Amino acid sequence: MGDKDLEYTVVFPDPSDSGFKEDPVVILLGWGGCQDKHLSKYSQIYKNQGCIVLRYIAPWQQIFFTGIFSKNLQRTARKLLDLLFDIGIEGHPILFHVFSNAGCMLYRHIVELQCNKTETYFTKLRVVGIIFDSAPGNRNLQGSIQAFNTVLGSSTNVIVKCIAIPIFVLMVLLKVMLYPVTQFVSLPFYDALKVDPSRWPQLFLYSKADKIIYYKDIEAMINTRKMLNIQVQSVDFETSQHVNHFREFPEKYSNFCLNFLKECIQKTPLSRLFDKKNI
Repeated sequence: MGDKDLEYTVVFPDPSDSGFKEDPVVILLGWGGCQDKHLSKYSQIYKNQGCIVLRYIAPWQQIFFTGIFSKNLQRTARKLLDLLFDIGIEGHPILFHVFSNAGCMLYRHIVELQCNKTETYFTKLRVVGIIFDSAPGNRNLQGSIQAFNTVLGSSTNVIVKCIAIPIFVLMVLLKVMLYPVTQFVSLPFYDALKVDPSRWPQLFLYSKADKIIYYKDIEAMINTRKMLNIQVQSVDFETSQHVNHFREFPEKYSNFCLNFLKECIQKTPLSRLFDKKNI
C-alpha cells in the first residue's frame, strides 16, 4: 500500500465545481527542482473543473543519478499507484500530466507496472490519457547540464557544485558511450516511451525555443507514437521556455489541457488501452 514517507499532495474539488459524472483524477509529476507551490498553479486548472489532483515531485537525486537510484524510482512508481487504492480513487478515470524528463522517467516505470502480466492488481486503474509538458528529451548533454545546474540553484555551495557537476557530466557521457551495449540490458526512458504498450491518447505541449529539451526529440516521439495508430495531439508554443508554457500562455495552455481531458473521458473505453501483443 502507499508509503507514509511519500511526500505528495492531494486536492479534492468542491462539490459545486464538478462538471463530470465522476471526478477525474489528474496526477501531476513535477520536473527536476520543482516545488509543490509550482505544481499547485497547474492544480487549479483541473480542480476548478471538478477534478481530484494528486501532485508529486520525485527527488532530484533519483532523476539525475538514475544509474544509482533507478530502483528507488521504480519503488516510487509502485507507491504512487498503491496510493490511489489507499485513498479510494482507483476506480476514477485517470489522466497523467508529466513535466520535463523528470516526470517522464517516473511515468515510464508507472506504465511498466501497469503492463506487467504479474501486476494484475493495477488492472483496475482506468488511465484515459497522458499530457507531456516540455518532454521527453533524448541524451542532450548541454540541456542536462543546464537542468542540473538549475536544480542545484544559486544557494548551493560553490565547492559542492564543483564536485557534483563534473560527476554528473561523467555519468551522462558514460551513458552515451555505453548506450550501444546497455540498450540491450535496459532501455533508456526515452526509448522505453517510444515502444511502451499503452495506447491511450497523448498530448505533447512543447516549444521550439526550449533550451533544455531539444524540440526535435519531442517531434520524433510524436511521429513514432502516431505510427502506432495512437491518438496524438501536439502544440508548439514557439516562444516559451522550458516548462514555462503555462506562465506565458495561461488561457491557451489551460484550454488545451481541459479540452484534451474531456475528449479522453468521452472517447476512451472503461477498460485499459494497451497493445495486448506486448503485455
